[in-house]
Formats: sequence, C-alpha cells, structure tokens
Amino acid sequence: MANSTKTTHATAQGSEFLIFTGTRIVGGLVIAAALIWVFMKIIGFINPDTSGHPSEIIHSFESNDTGTPSETSAYDTQAALAEKSSSNAAPHESETAAAPNLHSAPAQSVPAGTALVEALMAPIRYELEERFWGWRPNDVIQFTDNVNEFQLGVLEVTRRAATRLTENISRTGSTATINKHLERAMNSFMIRADSFMIPSAESSYAEAIENLERYKEQLIRNEATFYNRPDNLIPLLQALEELLGSCDENLVKKTLDNGDPVSTFMADNYYYYAKGVASAMLPILYAIQTDFSKVLEVRNSDEVLHHAIEACHHASEMKPWLFVTESNPNGIFANHRANMASAISHARFYMGLLVVSLST
Repeated sequence: MANSTKTTHATAQGSEFLIFTGTRIVGGLVIAAALIWVFMKIIGFINPDTSGHPSEIIHSFESNDTGTPSETSAYDTQAALAEKSSSNAAPHESETAAAPNLHSAPAQSVPAGTALVEALMAPIRYELEERFWGWRPNDVIQFTDNVNEFQLGVLEVTRRAATRLTENISRTGSTATINKHLERAMNSFMIRADSFMIPSAESSYAEAIENLERYKEQLIRNEATFYNRPDNLIPLLQALEELLGSCDENLVKKTLDNGDPVSTFMADNYYYYAKGVASAMLPILYAIQTDFSKVLEVRNSDEVLHHAIEACHHASEMKPWLFVTESNPNGIFANHRANMASAISHARFYMGLLVVSLST
C-alpha cells in the first residue's frame, strides 16, 4: 500500500514537472517570437513601411454634394512642385495640398515636364535619404530582405522612366541631340544595385538625381525641351507595361524555369518587388496626368489612366500582417501573391489600353 502511494505521488510530481516545463517553454517561445517580430518590424524586415514614401499617395474617398467620390492626398507631387516653382510662392509655404481630381487633370502652372521629373526623382530619393538604414541591396551583411526587393522594384521603374525621358520625351526624334544631364542621369541609374564601392550604388543614384534636378531647372528656364505628344509618351507607357507584365508573370507562376516549385522565400521576393514597382509607378502616372493633360483629353484617355492609377495605388497599399502567405486559393488564409497579381494585372491591362487609345 505504501509503495503504491509513493508511486502515485511520484507520477503526480512528474506530471506537474512536465506541465511546468512545457508552460515555461511555450511562454518563452511566444515572448521570443514577439521580440523578434518587434525587432523586424523596426528594421522593416517583415513589411517595408511605405506610409511615409513620397511616391505613395494616400487616398481617402468622401462623398461631395453631388454624391460622387472626391479624393484627398497627404502628399501631392504636382501641387508641391507648383508651389516650389511659382515665383510668387512664399519661401516657407506648405507643400501639402489636395490631390487633383483623377478625372480631370489640374491646370499647369509650371513648364511641362517638371512634374514628371519630380515624380521620377521622389521615390528613389526617399529610398536613399529617408528610408531607415538607407539603400540596402549593397549591404555587406544582408539583415533585411523585403525592403531590399522593394527598393529594387523602385529602381527598375526609375531606370526605365529615365531612359524613356532621355531618349523619347526630351527629343523630337532619333536624330535629335540628347540632353547631357539626362544622359548622365540615365547612365548613373544603370550602376548595379549591389555595387558596394567604386562607384557605390548610393553615390551613383545621388548623382543621377542631381542631374535630373539640373534638367528640371533647365525646363523652368526654358533652356531644355520636353515634348508632350502621344508619340513621345507611348514609349514610356510601353516600358512600364512591360515591367508590369514581368511582375505579373512572377506573381502567378507556380514553378521556375528549371521546373522547381516557387519557394516561399522566392514568392516573398516577387511580392515586394512588385509592390516597389507599383509604388514608384504611381507618382509617375500622376505626373503624366499633369504634363500630358491635353493629349489625354483629346484622346479621351483620362478615364483609362484613372483606372491604371487606382490599380497601382491598390497594389502599393497592400500590407501583409507579419509575413507573406502562400495559401491555397480555396483556403481560409490569404494568398498575398495572388492578391498582388490581381492589382498588377489590372494596372498592366489599363496601361496597354492607354497605349492603344493614344496610338489611334
């Protein structure tokens, strides 16, 4: 009887010890996961914080007296540019203004082209100067992943837009002289994103921004050319459409070219690269609405551009909680890559439709 009691007591103590140990282990893991999550949120590993990105225009739709949606913006590239360039503007005047109505572009108060140049510089400048930890793809030790891919997407849009501005929009044709500042900017943007030194990616892209600033100053002084005709705009739209097509393919494919399945880490990279593309493309589309307003009005393309802007805005606003999930489309969890593909596909469709409408 005594032996049975001792055995029962020992068993109870063993069970209590296991419960105690298991509880502590689970609690420790939860606390560790929470601390890691907080740390990664701080450095932008999980979800790049683009809330302060100047290229990302924050919308809030409210009903006006007529019942139609009206849009306001926390950052308006075109309005800010108009204030800075106006000769009557006060030195410390606020640069925050309401966004233009998407269905009718605002009247131009600055030379054509300045809005596009400003929109081209803003996203890459933010990544270089204001992003926490700065430019990351060329870091010797890669602490982050998502922000790196986001920045690569921003860079690719900047490269393509700078090339089309240099070769098509600032020239009358293939025999016209290339603006030296645009040519230098285009070449500087072509430096590899992971170039660490001689030259570093940061210094090269900063130099490109300086040359774009010089070109913008030339436009303001009427010393440089900017042609806002359909045949000048179409190559830019085609370049952006092709980039969206590449993103769309990566977002929907199940296997790589060698037949291997797309891993979770690769899907994560595709997602944030596409988000970077959409975020950098958004202010460029707004600038096109400003600088090419007459062309869009004549060709009845305002509505098409509006839809392209909305699709890019939707893509740039997606923010997965914690991490990107690759759930089954029929499952209860999100498939973030598929969600991003939907917005990117819409943007690509309307960009192609815009090219067609301007070509006829």
